[in-house]
Amino acid sequence: MLMKRVVQCGVGATLGLAAVSAFAQASVTLYGIVDTSITYQNSQTTLGSTTPGKSNVRMQSGVWNGDRWGLRGTEDLGGGNQLLFVLESGFNLANGGQQFTNAMFGRQARIDLSNKAYGTLSLGRQYSAYYTTLSPWVPAYYQTGYGSHPGDLDGMDTYYRSNNAITYTSPLFYGLTATGQFAPAGVPGSLNQGSTWSAGLQYKGGGFGLAAAFWRINNSTPGGGPYGAESSVNSSGQQGVSAITNGYSQAQAQQRFAVDGGYIFNDSWDISFAYSNVQYIPGINSKFKDLAVWNTAGSVLHWKPTPPLDLALGYAYTWASKANSISDAAKYHQVVLSQYYALSKRTGLYALEGYQRASGQTLGNPGTGAVIAATPAIGDSFQTTPGASRSMVAVSLGVVSKF
Repeated sequence: MLMKRVVQCGVGATLGLAAVSAFAQASVTLYGIVDTSITYQNSQTTLGSTTPGKSNVRMQSGVWNGDRWGLRGTEDLGGGNQLLFVLESGFNLANGGQQFTNAMFGRQARIDLSNKAYGTLSLGRQYSAYYTTLSPWVPAYYQTGYGSHPGDLDGMDTYYRSNNAITYTSPLFYGLTATGQFAPAGVPGSLNQGSTWSAGLQYKGGGFGLAAAFWRINNSTPGGGPYGAESSVNSSGQQGVSAITNGYSQAQAQQRFAVDGGYIFNDSWDISFAYSNVQYIPGINSKFKDLAVWNTAGSVLHWKPTPPLDLALGYAYTWASKANSISDAAKYHQVVLSQYYALSKRTGLYALEGYQRASGQTLGNPGTGAVIAATPAIGDSFQTTPGASRSMVAVSLGVVSKF
């Protein structure tokens, strides 16, 4: 849990963020995370390139947790009703820049109305129902961006967010929670063009948990092609583009189905697993003609030998379909080790080591249709800096503090 600075707001509070009356209580919380690391990568190139790369040592922001600051406000409306708002901004600790261009609160900007008996309605820019359903057991839970499946092609990390999203989450019922979301793009004359929708069902009981979710993202460009600025999943461009998906990024639509879960053996040991099926659907302007499909299966073993120390080992295997003139479909093996040592409740040191091996073929830069050798991108920490050769090694040593 984050150590939070809570400001109790009364009548005349600054900016009028919340008011306290005889009938309701309100609070506003300031919170955040600062995270930086030194990262080594054995062979770095630019997205879409297979030319020989060079090793690199650089400062990398937000490897363990994305750097952020935010405001969270709650108000008890009485009768079991509550209002919550979240305004959350991401930034790059290395250079002070915004995480999302021209989006001060690009990580989250939402308001929730909840009732204990009837559930929660959320409005604004927010995580997908797909992600929130799967999140307790995604590989990034203990292994952060390194542990995400290759290129985070299945969106199991928090990088993807939906604009204009309307989300309903049911109350807990015998361990079950259902969530659904629709995000229209606001394109005149079309409710579907550029829209996003997702749904999920989650179960928790004792030490066992299981979830299943589906997600569809529509490109607002008719018939596919360059990703449309009006698309509801948009942060100054398309999310999740990596060496794994780059050649298919002009798709008309993307679909993801995933199942994950886990089991807690005791206070020291637990295990999680995940399977996903990802489809990039071509349109008449997509420059690739066949449905592109990737399947991924993986698992993370987590061990907590002492209260301040967390260790985890993760493995993932991704295999693509044979399509679009590819005879040797791409395959990716990924192994990640993570270590975290808590110096206090707020601050910790971490280390991450990742290895990925790519084989087979994929498509090159979008719009070309050229078949190239598949190259690696560990998790989602190297989306724009993939490896140039078949194998990629990366190590990060860092510090993170939460407030």
